[in-house]
Amino acid sequence: MKSISTKSLLTLLATSLFSLCAWAAQPVNVNSANAEEIAESLKGVGLSKAEAIVSYRETNGQFKHVDELVNVKGIGIRTVDINREYIQLDNSKLAASK
Repeated sequence: MKSISTKSLLTLLATSLFSLCAWAAQPVNVNSANAEEIAESLKGVGLSKAEAIVSYRETNGQFKHVDELVNVKGIGIRTVDINREYIQLDNSKLAASK
């Protein structure tokens, strides 16, 4: 069995960390973003749930508080809590800000 060199191991580790960072959630304005942007930005929210968020917004108007997202079918408080710091309601501040 071949021994893995330190250089190869570090390269593998760096690549893995970079991949994880690329999948990390990023801020998104749920009152203006399209479904694809929401799905790409929030953890645990795929295209189907993101489309439900957009549909709910179009039917009921803009979200006034981040916790309103639990009214969207398929979005629970755990999903909201995981993404709370990344959910924006307007362009100037994060929803988690008080």
